Amino acid sequence: RAAGGWGKWVRLNVGGTVFLTTRQTLCREQKSFLSRLCQGEELQSDRDETGAYLIDRDPTYFGPILNFLRHGKLVLDKDMAEEGVLEEAEFYNIGPLIRIIKDRMEEKDYPVTQVPPKHVYRVLQCQEEELTQMVSTMSDGWRFEQVRGGPG
Repeated sequence: RAAGGWGKWVRLNVGGTVFLTTRQTLCREQKSFLSRLCQGEELQSDRDETGAYLIDRDPTYFGPILNFLRHGKLVLDKDMAEEGVLEEAEFYNIGPLIRIIKDRMEEKDYPVTQVPPKHVYRVLQCQEEELTQMVSTMSDGWRFEQVRGGPG
């Protein structure tokens, strides 16, 4: 084993797909499952015949997790569901990534609820003395415009 161990490569077998990365990358999020795994804390993880740590999770969503640890950005293929990556980020306990995905998901939901305001017009005909009573009974948000004219 190399002294210090930071440059040492680590093999992970995630759901049958092998990923190769460094201890430094895995330890970037100190409270994460992966950080504890590479430091050998309390985790007695099985290894495959090549010595790779066996992790029974979906390899499709592990790629974005590993890339986030490498460069701090969430990059997804267009067909990849954010919910799937969120599930894995929660499993691996990667707090900053969980927050990024949740923020993205909220932003996507936000425009849907932002419907442009509708303009509703009411045309009322009344005598001047009736106007004050009518205005007081209407809900807030109405704007009044006086239209001059009459029969003829």
